[in-house]
Amino acid sequence: MSNSKLSITTPTVRRRLICMIYETLLLAAVELAAVAVYLLATQNRQTTAYTHGLQFTLFLVTAAYFIHFWSDSGHTLAMKTWRIKLVKPGYARLPIKIAAARFMLAWGWFLPALVACYAFDLHKGQMGIAIGVGMAAWAATAFLDKDRQMLHDKLLGTRLILLPKPVKANKNKAA
Repeated sequence: MSNSKLSITTPTVRRRLICMIYETLLLAAVELAAVAVYLLATQNRQTTAYTHGLQFTLFLVTAAYFIHFWSDSGHTLAMKTWRIKLVKPGYARLPIKIAAARFMLAWGWFLPALVACYAFDLHKGQMGIAIGVGMAAWAATAFLDKDRQMLHDKLLGTRLILLPKPVKANKNKAA
């Protein structure tokens, strides 16, 4: 392969959103395991402190999940399945500090809506609508960038790239 002109393709917003749905399913399994361990460790105590402890634990598990995969291989299992990789030009691997900053900035998908839900005391149906609108607004930031990178990637100088389809080995049968 020639190094003279390597084509870098950005995955479509649709592909990234579908990948996020798959990611949600995988992350739910990881978090269910974390909840089980937490409930066993705390003997399923139900006070406010333990509830906040569970929320904090889930935040840490989610952070560890994404930061580990982004800084190790550049993609989670869902991203690998959809051939999407996170890169930072000039780096062989994404630095842990950049992966952590991306995780925090990616809360832009949800945080404004969660703040609005709290501020306006929204209820379950209204919360779903607020979060959906917030996610759509964040996804729309990709359309403001010529390379179709979302706001958190633009701010950090990272980018999602589409990996080429794997070349299938030619299976010639020897006679």
